[in-house]
Amino acid sequence: MKLNVENLKKIYGDKTVLKDISVKIDDQQIIAFLGASGSGKSTLLRLIAGLEPFQGGKLCVNDHTVETDDAKAEAYRKRIGFVFQDHNLFNHLTVMDNLLLVLEKVHHRKHEDVLPELHQLLRDFDLFDHKDKYPHQLSGGQSQRVSIVRALSIKPELILLDEPTSSLDPILTYEVLSSVKKLAEEKKDFVIVTHEIGFAKQVADYIIFMDDGEIIEHGPKSILDKPSSEKLQNFLNKVLPFNQND
Repeated sequence: MKLNVENLKKIYGDKTVLKDISVKIDDQQIIAFLGASGSGKSTLLRLIAGLEPFQGGKLCVNDHTVETDDAKAEAYRKRIGFVFQDHNLFNHLTVMDNLLLVLEKVHHRKHEDVLPELHQLLRDFDLFDHKDKYPHQLSGGQSQRVSIVRALSIKPELILLDEPTSSLDPILTYEVLSSVKKLAEEKKDFVIVTHEIGFAKQVADYIIFMDDGEIIEHGPKSILDKPSSEKLQNFLNKVLPFNQND
């Protein structure tokens, strides 16, 4: 994928969350955003997804200029698969109906055409036996894997994952990260916001480290072994002791 960010600014009320950030990345399959809570990484991900307007600058994804106008952004958003922290499944619908809803109502695909594809995706992610269950009958890891299947089902050009393992215990975290690793092995382009440093080292091609609304350091994943900035070094010193089992 290609990502070009030029002097991008995002403001919520009187708080500037992204401070004229710029970065240009070419031909990288997997990009990981790292940083402490409140650093702006999830906000940047939402802007890449076209989910929110921004107040200045330019944002291009794979040569597509992301528009701040909602009507112009609609077609672009349909090409992006987004996996949220909290799964965002509809509690009154079964797993299968959650998947069908997006394909039928948003992408206008026919039930009979998509059913074989969905069945195969559910098998690929060890979820086929859970297709008729409701979200409250699933574990957190299963719910998050359903979200990944939903993102894949639209055949997106890019998948965005926002802290997909937040609030999960170590076993469920392993389940979800194994599924994300499968995406990497299938050569899917994706951007992931994660606090799992060991996982980022395993799968990411490129790292963007953010702090207080700014991009402090970016480059190939080798920067995690030899950071050039004091802020990234301090961040790793605090986080790595808790990631030794990644």
